[in-house]
Amino acid sequence: MTKIPYSKAPLSFIGQKRNFIKAFRHVINANIIGDGEGWTVVDVFGGSGLLAHNAKHLLPKATVVYNDFDGYVDRLNYIEDTERLRQQIYSAIEHLPRQKALSQNDKEVVIGIIKSFDGFIDVHSVANWLLFSGKQVRTLDELYSNTFYNTVRRSPYEQATGYLDGLVVTTESYTTLMARYKDQPKTLFLLDPPYLYTGQGAYNQEKYFAMVDFLYLMSLTRPPYIFFSSTKSELMDYLDYLKQLNNDDWQKLGGFERVTIQAHVNHERAYEDNMIYRF
Repeated sequence: MTKIPYSKAPLSFIGQKRNFIKAFRHVINANIIGDGEGWTVVDVFGGSGLLAHNAKHLLPKATVVYNDFDGYVDRLNYIEDTERLRQQIYSAIEHLPRQKALSQNDKEVVIGIIKSFDGFIDVHSVANWLLFSGKQVRTLDELYSNTFYNTVRRSPYEQATGYLDGLVVTTESYTTLMARYKDQPKTLFLLDPPYLYTGQGAYNQEKYFAMVDFLYLMSLTRPPYIFFSSTKSELMDYLDYLKQLNNDDWQKLGGFERVTIQAHVNHERAYEDNMIYRF
C-alpha cells in the first residue's frame, strides 16, 4: 500500500470525486476509529476506485470492497501502453497552439497514429486528450467523428503502484452487492451513482439509470452512508420530498450532514456538488 494515498485517480475519469477527497478523509477519520477493525466499506459504484483506495489507506484493518463498475482495472493494467500512445500523439502536435481545434490535416495525422498503434488503446484517456472538456465517447469511431483539440496531457503517466492494494475487487450489479451487505450494521456504503437518465457509469454500461433504478437504490440505502450528488441529480429534491412526508424513509435517510462545493465542467459551465453522510 502506498505511504501517501492518491488524491486523484491515476487515469482520467469523469466524476472521480477528487475535489471531495479532503472532506471525505475528514468524515472517515471523524466517524470510524481503530483503523476500521470490524468494519466493511463498500464502494458501490466504484468508478476510478479513488474513494475505495483512500478508505483502505485510512482504515487498513477494514475490508474495503471496490465494485469496478466501469472496467477501470483493465485500464490500469495497460497504463504503460497509454503513456506510450500519449508520447506519440504529444510529439506530433506539441508545436501547435494549446486548447485550440486541430486542422483537418493535423487531425488525420493523429488518427493515423492511433490506427497504427500496436498496443492497448484506452479510448477514454485519448478522448480526454483530444476532445472538448467533459466530452465522453465509447468507441474510436465515435472519437473520430468529433473535432479534435490540442489538450494532450503534458506530464507522463506513472505506474499506479499500490493503488489497488488491499482492496476486494468485484464487478457486479449494485442491487446484489448492496443487498448482501445492507443488514450488516458496521458496513459503510459509499454511493456515487449515475444521474437519472444517464448511462450507468462513465463508460461500460449501456443501460440508462432510470427512476426505478434510483428508487431501488434508495430502498437499499441506510446509515452509515456517504452519498455524492449534484444539482444535476435528483437526490436532494427526493430527500426534500421525504422530509415533507416525514415517513419511515425520511427517518432512515434524513438527519444527514452535508458538504457542498462549486464544480466546473469548463470555464463556461458550473454546478453544485454535494457530499451527504450519516453515521
